[in-house]
Parts: sequence; structure tokens; C-alpha cells
Amino acid sequence: MTKTRAKLLLICDERVRNNYLPPEQIERLETFADWEWVQMEGGGIYENNDDPEAKAELMKHVDNAEGFIVCHGATRIDAEVIAQAPNLRIIGELEGDRFASRIDLEAAWARGVRTVDTTNGSSYPVAEWALAHILVALRNGGARFREIIDGRAEEAASKRREMSGVLTGRRVGLIGCGHIGRRLVEFLRPFKVEIWVHDPYLPAEIADIVDVLQTSLENVFAECDVVVCLAPLTPKTKGMIGKAELDLLRPGTAFVNVSRGAIVDSQALIHRLKVGDITAGLDVFDPEPIPADSELIHLPNVFLSPHYAAITGDTYPHFFGLMVDELERFFHGHETRFNLTPRSQANREGS
Repeated sequence: MTKTRAKLLLICDERVRNNYLPPEQIERLETFADWEWVQMEGGGIYENNDDPEAKAELMKHVDNAEGFIVCHGATRIDAEVIAQAPNLRIIGELEGDRFASRIDLEAAWARGVRTVDTTNGSSYPVAEWALAHILVALRNGGARFREIIDGRAEEAASKRREMSGVLTGRRVGLIGCGHIGRRLVEFLRPFKVEIWVHDPYLPAEIADIVDVLQTSLENVFAECDVVVCLAPLTPKTKGMIGKAELDLLRPGTAFVNVSRGAIVDSQALIHRLKVGDITAGLDVFDPEPIPADSELIHLPNVFLSPHYAAITGDTYPHFFGLMVDELERFFHGHETRFNLTPRSQANREGS
């Protein structure tokens, strides 16, 4: 347990500094730590700031730092930077970069530096929107909405029986059971559903804790009333869902995708939807944004949203609060929850 106040560096661009740090979370951080902002401009969500001058500027600030918080704009925290920071104990990636390209993880681990990230700050809202898509797709709400705005309200009312039914008591298949999936499992419990999961990276003990049945991808598509794609986009998952899988869907099934459009073969999905016996709720597409001439836009059995499942409308995103949680745990002698480890990175990269 730290007896003195921790010394932290926030390494990011001005946009993150102004838009990602809620005042109440800053106040909470300052109850146990002193922090300094090192402004850097460059790079992007997945790209490092490769400006040598940015790295040289950072090196002027690292001597006494016990923790780094990095985000957009930051230069790569490599072995050279870590070597210049003898007191460094923890590095946290604030948002977005689920592959941790801003951190030389091997160099950090070799020095015994804890590495964490809070990319799951955007995962929890996605789980809520996944539930919304499930409910809308089961009632074919996309079709009814189209009929009403087209001035066909009577027709919409007459087709109220053209739906798959209620969620309660159904079998729901999840493709992926990471942060989004586990939160969605919580939301699904009141509906007394049976939950099947295909996730080759999910440890059996986690499946036991959250009480889901682990199964094959084929079983999820062939045997579930609702199929929800929550998998990350990796070289192994790109195009993972194609004609063979989609043809397994039984009539009346609702298919939902709130992860990444490129996991699904777009043309195969359009072809399957045009059969007209399943419904879909889609927040993601391939390509994105969805082309104006995409057939998906006009299919009556599809509900669409513009890849905004993670957007909550809150003044600030939720990443920094989770990071303060992690830092508070760490500097008070507790275990952190969102560790970047060789296993977690291998899972994310699909290796």
C-alpha cells in the first residue's frame, strides 16, 4: 500500500484532455495521486505518435513517474522510455487501442510494470444496445417502423402477428463472450433465457461462473432463436460468418450484429435476409458507413442503426472513471481487474 501520493503522467492530445476527463473523476484521482499532463498531438486510435520530438519531450518528464496513462496522441512507451523511468510501476491505456500499440508490452512485463487498459468502457453500452436490437428484431420492429413512416399504419397494425415473438424463455446464442458478452448475459437473465456461447478463448471456469453453455459456431446458428455477434475483428474472425453459417438459421431466428461488420460476409447476409424468413438488427456494416445503395437499407426485415452502440450521449465517455478505479486499486495494494497479459493479447489478436 502506497504511503505517499502516487505520481502520474497523463500522455495524450488536447482533445482527450478536454473531453475524456470528468471533473468528478479528476477529483477522485487527486485524493491519492498527483498528476501532470504531457500534451502530444499525433497518431490516431490505433496509430502511434512517431514524432521523435514528442518522445524527446516525454523523456523530460518520466524520472519520478510511478504511472503512465496513455491515450490518443501519445508516443509509444517503449523499452527506452521505460528504462528512463526507474519508479514506473503501472501503465494504463485509456481507450480505443485494444491491441495496445502505444505500449511495448514485452518491455513493460520484463521490468515488472503492470499494464492495464479500459477499452471496456465502450463495451458496456454496447451490451445495452445489443439487448435493444434483440427485442426489436424479435418483433420485426424495423418493418413496422417503415410501414408507419410510409403512411401505412393500418398495414403495420395488421401484421402484428408477423414476428418471432417474445424473448422470455428463448435460446440465445452469443458469438464471443468478452466484456460485452458477459454484461449482456446479465441483462438477459431476467428473461429466463437459455444462453449458448461460442468463444474458443473463453476459459471454462468463466463459462461456469456466468453459467453459459459453451458450444460450436454451427450449433449457435442451427439451434438458437437469437444469434448475437459480439466477436472482435481479428484475422481469424474476418469473414467468419458466411453463407454456410447463415443458411443454418431456422425460420423465425433473429440475427444481431453489434461488433464489426467485416466478421460477416455482407452479400451472404443480404442473400439470407432476402429469403424473408428471419429478421436482423445491425449496428455495423462492411463497408462502413453503410453505402447509400446498400440493399440492407430497403429490406423490410432489418432494423439498422449507424454504428453507435457505444455512444451514450453522456458528456464524457466512461473510460477515465474505470482507469481511476484501476489506479486506486493498484496504489492501495489491491489487484487490478483489466490487466493486459500475454493471454489477453493473444485472445484479442486471434492468435
